[in-house]
Amino acid sequence: MDTGAAARATSAVSSIPRDQDGPVFRAPWEAQAFAMALTLHDRGVFTWPEWAAALADQIKRALAAGDPDTGETYYQHWLATLEHLVAAKGVTTPETLHRYRDAWDHAADRTPHGQPIVLTAKDFG
Repeated sequence: MDTGAAARATSAVSSIPRDQDGPVFRAPWEAQAFAMALTLHDRGVFTWPEWAAALADQIKRALAAGDPDTGETYYQHWLATLEHLVAAKGVTTPETLHRYRDAWDHAADRTPHGQPIVLTAKDFG
């Protein structure tokens, strides 16, 4: 991960969980979602102020729906924001996002515990 880009993101988005070394993650998928947002930002899909506002809106909606705001769901909100923005910006469609989400669910269901999940064409069927 580009440490400079990560530092700029944590400076621009104050809610990012971090320690003295930078952002911290509970699971690999959180780091991957973070890295996807960095890449999309670097490609000009959104600005950090735009991202921060969208993330804040997502968290507000989650709180209103009963999210306990313990910090454990932060990157779930991050991922939901990422999905929302890429659809809103026309990078992909909500239908494509759902198609891939369903394929990943199928791949996860057929993958033995502890093994890497591999997405195949059959997962889309």
